[in-house]
Amino acid sequence: MSEFAKTIEASKIQPNTMMTVDVGGEEVLIANVDGKYYAMGALCTHELWDLSEGTLEDTTVTCAGHGTVWDLRTGKGIFDEPLKDEPLYEVKVEGGFIHVKKR
Repeated sequence: MSEFAKTIEASKIQPNTMMTVDVGGEEVLIANVDGKYYAMGALCTHELWDLSEGTLEDTTVTCAGHGTVWDLRTGKGIFDEPLKDEPLYEVKVEGGFIHVKKR
């Protein structure tokens, strides 16, 4: 994904909530943190759990599966064992829609 891809209406992700969307066959987690949008890979690299089923607190997402804590700003996870980083995406809102592009 070298170009920005249009995803969903920004209004569908209310402040302090998150949602997984399919972007050209890639599962992307989009989070709205106090009006600022972040996007990273949506499947926990530990056991491929959908991160949108977890909890969002500030800029961290806690996986509902085994409690890995992911940083939306860096894509890094904190867990008992080393994990592969989540891919990060640039985000922009244009025409009321969220657009993402892989970094």
